Amino acid sequence: MGAPNAEKADPSRVSLGTWPTPVEAAPRLALRLGLDPESLWFKRDDLTGLGAGGNKVRKLEYLCAAAVERGATMLITSGGAQSNHARLTAAAACRLGMGCLVVLAGEPPTVPNGNIALEGLMGARVVWAGKVDDDELDRQVEEVASDLTRSGQRVEVLPLGGSNALGARGYIDCGNELEAQIPDLRHAVVAVGSGGTMAGLVSALGPERVLGIDVGATATASERVRALLNALSAVGAVPPAHANAPLRLRDDQIGAGYGVLTPEARGALIDAAQYEGILLDPVYTAKALSGLAAASKDGSIKHDERTVFLHTGGLPGLFGHDFIRDPQCAPRDGRPTARHP
Repeated sequence: MGAPNAEKADPSRVSLGTWPTPVEAAPRLALRLGLDPESLWFKRDDLTGLGAGGNKVRKLEYLCAAAVERGATMLITSGGAQSNHARLTAAAACRLGMGCLVVLAGEPPTVPNGNIALEGLMGARVVWAGKVDDDELDRQVEEVASDLTRSGQRVEVLPLGGSNALGARGYIDCGNELEAQIPDLRHAVVAVGSGGTMAGLVSALGPERVLGIDVGATATASERVRALLNALSAVGAVPPAHANAPLRLRDDQIGAGYGVLTPEARGALIDAAQYEGILLDPVYTAKALSGLAAASKDGSIKHDERTVFLHTGGLPGLFGHDFIRDPQCAPRDGRPTARHP
């Protein structure tokens, strides 16, 4: 069983996505959030192409390259019931001619929906782990991987969320794209789950320009990001000053827990849809946008500072969430009428 790492200074990468992803102005939503209309932009990493898109594609380009080099025939990973990473691992396996097995926390739904339905469509085998913590989920992954190895498969286990130092390289690439697309970027706002996306952006942009919004996926978000930065720094992928500086990480949007939609996140999800026609997901990007709104309100982000919201995808998960059956998504009153600049 392989374990991808960041030991190589210049690791291999396979082509899975469509780059660079676009940036789009969001002037009407900016006004809604108290920002100048020309200040808010979306980085559309929901439009990465593979398997309904999302931020995990960037990470998988590096993780799967390591798997190919080791001759893997089967990818295994884990996540929550509506894991976007699991869905995109299944898509990457299809693209590369491998098998895929995903171990998901929770119990199977009566009717497969959202990401679960897409995993089945792409031929991935799903193993349900029950109500487990991260350690038990990892134990079940290792057990399944050992069984498959004994049966003759060459197994590559990919980490939760694709977030190790090798996978985080994908978001160094994204940070470099942003530098070219919006040179006067002041804030990049991103949801933080397993930590790799934020770590890569901090590596490229510096910690003072990256605002992470903890969505409660783990109890150790800050420690995870810091550990990834240290691992990247050890191979020269992060300037030492970036690895050691304080992180900007808000934990005030978690609410009742991971995957539980807060009233603020619900409002943000509706605002993005009704002000800009942009669809978020209830687990990650809705809480990230509510974090951006809170930062604007408390002055952490000034109204005239160029701000990019990292849209990390996750739309299929919306169709596995109770929110999609909520009839109370009425249009908002008093929408601003700003034109695109």
